[in-house]
Amino acid sequence: MAVLGWSSPDERMCVGPSRRVGPVSGRGRVLWGVGVTVVLGVGGVAALGLGGADPVPASSADLPPATAKVVATTLTRTERVAGTLSHGSAVPVPVGAQGTVTWLPAPGAVIGRGQAVYEVDDRPVVLLFGATPAYRSLSPGATGGDVRQLEENLQALGYGGFTVDESYTTGTATAVRAWQQALGVPETGAVQATDVVVTGGEVRVAELKAQPGSRATGPVLTCTGTTRVVVVPLDVGKQHLVAEGVSATVVLPDGKSVDGVVESVGTVATSGPAQPGATPTTTVEVVVSVADQGALGRFDSAPVDVLLVSERKEGVLAVPVGALVSLGEGEYGVQVVENGVTTYLPVETGLFAAGQVEVTGEGIAEGVEVGVPR
Repeated sequence: MAVLGWSSPDERMCVGPSRRVGPVSGRGRVLWGVGVTVVLGVGGVAALGLGGADPVPASSADLPPATAKVVATTLTRTERVAGTLSHGSAVPVPVGAQGTVTWLPAPGAVIGRGQAVYEVDDRPVVLLFGATPAYRSLSPGATGGDVRQLEENLQALGYGGFTVDESYTTGTATAVRAWQQALGVPETGAVQATDVVVTGGEVRVAELKAQPGSRATGPVLTCTGTTRVVVVPLDVGKQHLVAEGVSATVVLPDGKSVDGVVESVGTVATSGPAQPGATPTTTVEVVVSVADQGALGRFDSAPVDVLLVSERKEGVLAVPVGALVSLGEGEYGVQVVENGVTTYLPVETGLFAAGQVEVTGEGIAEGVEVGVPR
């Protein structure tokens, strides 16, 4: 009676086409180790299906420890690269107004629309949302996109009495005076470029560059966005793995995985310092966004790994890698189990990924049951 011994699932190879291996004769002894080996019975000659022997029912000793079905699936191979979880690159916020810095927010503070970014001579410099930096004074008679931007912010802050357009009217000036009164600053009805800081949304204070009491010169603080992202200095040789919108997986320091999407791929390559005896690396900055911020836990900044898809094949037939058996001479197959009968079929292997391997060959189809280690 045939007896099966199982090899380590780490014995893997990709092989070419092979001959069909028939059912195991009851006169031979099969060992699933380095290869399928035949030991001759007394006075007999064991053949691996080459003589056309018919399958014979297998006893419990012949059957594999467990089975799995051939599945039609998508296999994805990934490559692991290092990244850093953070709130993104910090941007300096310069002081426009002359005077003394009298108040600064704490590092980590989140500043929203209409809130003070800092104060000079006890006068708040307020955050507004938009795409156009404050570059000129706005007062009645001014026109342009920056006027519309100001009016949109005033409306969002609850002020009205004007039409949101590109004209700074007396209605706009009245709303500005009401806003200035609420801020506790002189009610001029005009907005100076030094009165506001414009960003695309809420900001988070990263680092203070000045202290209360210092003269208002140069940057007073740096800020980032409020959403955490992963920044990857990707080797330029691996740029083919990424593009905007491509999925990625972020592996956190605690081992948890979070779904991400490549948000941007830098267009400027930079050379990093070389390790002793090593070639300097040239990288581009890749930013991976994470929609589920709650899944990132309490990490504000941390080293992480990012899994990028290096190869993907859809609609292939696959089996667990452990289902592969060596048939000798560099050839591999699987043990098919059907109605209590076991048969070895040679296979060609393709992509190995996530513990599965792509297989093709005569008799290999979706739903076919194959032997695997327990």
